Amino acid sequence: IGQVLAALRQFKLPCLLVNDGSSAQCTAELRRLAEQEKHWVILHERTRNGGKGAAVITGFQLAISNGFTHAIQLDADGQHCLDDIKLFLSASAANPDKLILGVPHYDGSVPKKRLYGREFTNLWIWINTLSFDIKDGMCGFRCYPLAAVDKLLQSTALGQHMDFDIDIAVRLHWDGIGIVNIATDVKYPLDGVSHFRMLQDNLLISKKHAQLFLGMLWRLPLLLVRRWQ
Repeated sequence: IGQVLAALRQFKLPCLLVNDGSSAQCTAELRRLAEQEKHWVILHERTRNGGKGAAVITGFQLAISNGFTHAIQLDADGQHCLDDIKLFLSASAANPDKLILGVPHYDGSVPKKRLYGREFTNLWIWINTLSFDIKDGMCGFRCYPLAAVDKLLQSTALGQHMDFDIDIAVRLHWDGIGIVNIATDVKYPLDGVSHFRMLQDNLLISKKHAQLFLGMLWRLPLLLVRRWQ
């Protein structure tokens, strides 16, 4: 996370760093970094671990309450090519009401199980949106229009764990939010620590696909009309 913050410093953007009930050692390091970068980093500490979705939602709520119109979400483990933030900012400026999604381009470090799992997930996303608008529904590198996110958060209980990225992308698409896809390099650091729980999170994601499929069925007339238009 220290390397990620160091790479972000050049962009001169406010940063909301969410500590999702981490260990004492990790919490101490986050506090040290937040103090070191206090001119642009705000640390928010959740008392209990709630999952990726819960942490990102907390970040959204903080951003909205502080008057921000857009938020870039990125993973803390160094997977993403942060130079591409310029592309996301440019795309968002040109399309302020749209969701900007990263489409990962992997190197040889990607675990094959993860790669095949993404293909399965994206197939279900295409089914549940009746479109190919969302090229990848799991990449954690995104730029959100917060007005649309705020409206969704007030009406819908989103997934709190690794099912979050899929859930919010599909539901924003259902709400008529346009999508811009941006190719971006993704690597898996050799010393990276993954919090993805192979059994529990895959079950959660499968359950989410089923839930979204049922949601798609009763929205089917609207989605078909939109598709026809």
